Amino acid sequence: AMVALGTVSEAQSEFGDVVFFSVGFGRVWIAGRAIRRRGQREAELIVERDKGARAAVTEERARIARELHDVVSHAISVIVLQARGARHTEGAEQSEALDAIEATGAKALTEMRRLLHMLRADDEEVALAPQPSVDSLELLASQVREAGLPVELRFEGVRRELPPGVDVSAYRIVQEALTNVLKHAGPARARVSVRYEEDALALEIVDTGVGTGSNGGGGHGLLGMRERVALFGGELDSGPQSEGGFSVRATLPL
Repeated sequence: AMVALGTVSEAQSEFGDVVFFSVGFGRVWIAGRAIRRRGQREAELIVERDKGARAAVTEERARIARELHDVVSHAISVIVLQARGARHTEGAEQSEALDAIEATGAKALTEMRRLLHMLRADDEEVALAPQPSVDSLELLASQVREAGLPVELRFEGVRRELPPGVDVSAYRIVQEALTNVLKHAGPARARVSVRYEEDALALEIVDTGVGTGSNGGGGHGLLGMRERVALFGGELDSGPQSEGGFSVRATLPL
C-alpha cells in the first residue's frame, strides 16, 4: 500500500511539473508573439512614414518642375519674339534686341538646367496657372489675415527683379510657412521679412504660436521648403524659438 501511495504521489508531482512548465512555456510564447507583433507593427509604421515622406518630396519636386517649366517656356517665347523684332531693325535697336536675347537666353538656360535636374520621375501634364512672385506676397499676407492670422510683412533693401525661379520659390516658401502657422500654431501672430542682399534673397518667417513645433516641425511643409532652397544652392534653418513660437529662415543665392 505504501508503494502504491508513493507511486501515485510521484505521478502527481510529475504531472504538476508538466503543467507548470507548460503554463510557463505558454506565457513565454504568448509574450514573444506579442513582442514580435509589436515589432512588426512598428516596422510597418516606419515604412509607411518613409513612404509618406518620399511621396511628399516627389510631389513637391513635380510641382517645382512644373513651375520652372512655365518660367522657361515664357523665356523662350520672349527670345522668339525678340529675334523676330531684331530681324526688322538696324543699328542700335538691333544691338539692344540682340543683347536682350542673349540675357534672356542665359536666364532660360540656367532655369532649364534646374528643371532637368528636378525631372527625375515622370510627371503628368497639368494646366499651368500664372506663377506667383515676391510681389504677390502683399496679397498672400492679406489672404492669411482674412483667415485669422495677423501677419506683419516687411521688405528690406533695394527691391529689384529676381530670377524667375527664385521669385516663385521665395513666394512658395513664405506661403508654406504661413500655412503651417495657420495649421499648427493656434492663436498666434506672424512676421515675414524679405531682405534683398547684394547676392542673395533672405527670408524670415517667425510666429508666436504655442508649443515647440508650431510651424509643422519636421513635416512635409519643411521638406518642400528644403527642396526649393537646395535647388538654388541656398540654406534653410528652422526650429522652435527659446521664447516660444517657431522660425523659418531661408537664403536663396542670386
